Amino acid sequence: MRKSQDHLVGTVTTLYVDSQAITNNVLGDPSRRRVDIYVPAGHAGTDLPLLVDLIGFTGGGPAHTNWKSFGENAPERLDRLIGSGAMKPCVVAFPDCFTRLGGNQYINSAAMGNWADFLIEEMLPAVEAEYNCGGDGRRGCFGKSSGGYGAMVHALLYPDVWAGAACMSGDMGFELMFATDFAVALRALARHDGSIKTFMDKLEANPKPSGDDIHVLMALAMCATYDPDPDAYLGIRLPVTTDTCELIPERWANFMKWDPLEMLDAHAEGLKKLKALWIECGDIDQYNLVYGARRMTKRLTEMGVSHEYREFPDNHSSIDYRLDEVLPFLADRLS
Repeated sequence: MRKSQDHLVGTVTTLYVDSQAITNNVLGDPSRRRVDIYVPAGHAGTDLPLLVDLIGFTGGGPAHTNWKSFGENAPERLDRLIGSGAMKPCVVAFPDCFTRLGGNQYINSAAMGNWADFLIEEMLPAVEAEYNCGGDGRRGCFGKSSGGYGAMVHALLYPDVWAGAACMSGDMGFELMFATDFAVALRALARHDGSIKTFMDKLEANPKPSGDDIHVLMALAMCATYDPDPDAYLGIRLPVTTDTCELIPERWANFMKWDPLEMLDAHAEGLKKLKALWIECGDIDQYNLVYGARRMTKRLTEMGVSHEYREFPDNHSSIDYRLDEVLPFLADRLS
C-alpha cells in the first residue's frame, strides 16, 4: 500500500533462469527460477546500477514485489525513494532462491545446490543482458538475516563481482547464534524417533506447521548448507552428538569456516575494493547477532576496511524501514 500517490510508478517484469548450477541439489528443488525485475519510471534499465535483493529465511525474492498491507512493498518503496530524489535510479532484481528446507544462505553446497554460482554465473548475466544494466563496478547486493549473511559472504568471496553490499542483521558470530539451536533440534527429532526423515515427512504433510518446527527446519537447513553430507537424507547431518549434544569438532569446524568473522583474515583485503559496505543490526536482536555485528565493525575498523555501521533500538523482526537508508546508500555509491 503506497504511502504517497505523488510519484511515478516503475515497472516490474519477470524473467526465468534455467539453472545448471543448482541441479546438484539433493532436495529435489526445481532449477528453473523466477527473477522479478524493478525498473524505475522513465528508464529502460540501460546504464543503471543493478541491486540484487537476497531475501531472508522462509522467503523468496518475489515476496518482496507482492502487494503488502499496512506498508510498502519493495517497488513502492523504490518509487518513493527515487521519485522524491532520496535515491538515485537503479534496477533491482528479486531472485527466487527458496528451497525445500525453507531458505538459503546463498553459498555453494553439495546438498542445497550451488547458489553462489547461480547468482553470479547465471542470474547476473541474464538480468544484465536483458536490461543492459549493472556491470563491473555497478553491482550491489543487500539482504536481511540469511540474506544479510549472503550479502556479507558474497562481498568477502566475490569483491570482483560485487562493488557494494549491505548486511542487515546478518548471520555472524556462529557460536552465539547457534548456542541452543542444536539442542532444540535434538529435542524435536526425539519426538520423531530421532529421524530427520520422519520429522520432515510430518512437517511437509502439516497444513499449519508451527513456528517451533520452522525454527528446527532452519537449523537443519544450516546443516545442509555448511556441513552437507550428500549421502544422508536431504544432505543433513548435525554437528553434535545425538545423546549429549556435544559438538563434533570436525563437523563444527565446517560450520565455523563459513562464519564471516572467521573469513575475515583470508578475505578482508578484498573488501577494500568495494565502493560500498553497510553493516547493521538491532541492539536487542533475539538471535544475538548484534554481538557478531559489533565484532565485525571493530575488526573491519582495525583492518582499515571502509564501511558504514548502524545499530537500531530494535530486534530482528519487521526491519524493512531501514531500507530507506540502505538503498540510497548503495545507489549513491554505485552510480
